[in-house]
Amino acid sequence: MNKIKQKLYSSCEQYVEQRIERIKAAMNDLEEDLENETKSSAGDKYETGREMINLEWNKLSSQLQQFKMLNETLKNAKSRNASSEIQLGSLVKTNMANYFIAIPAGQLQVAGETYFSIGAGSPIAQLLLKKKAGENFSFNGKTNQIISVE
Repeated sequence: MNKIKQKLYSSCEQYVEQRIERIKAAMNDLEEDLENETKSSAGDKYETGREMINLEWNKLSSQLQQFKMLNETLKNAKSRNASSEIQLGSLVKTNMANYFIAIPAGQLQVAGETYFSIGAGSPIAQLLLKKKAGENFSFNGKTNQIISVE
């Protein structure tokens, strides 16, 4: 695997780890809030507070599962063998932009170049999958050429 791809994987792994850590910290804060929630004279207020905490907990729990799934997708992409055909884990350079097909981690800077880390289900990835260097594709009404696939 080339150095740029290794750095992109590393950036994506850091992205996922940071998000997971933030969510876990927020969940710990909610646990503390729930423990500190005391029964007040206004019973409804107490129940409303607990319910709001539970709703937030459920939302964070769902987000945590999503990031764990992204982590699995990233591992799957990393384990793929290189191919001349675009697939999960491919690094694609086009005349308009550079794409890393793995997880939706956004814009990444590596070796002075900009790469867009996108999920395989994204619209642009769907246009790129199974294509090879030299082929064209249209996105947003513009024709783009695939320069290289790693």
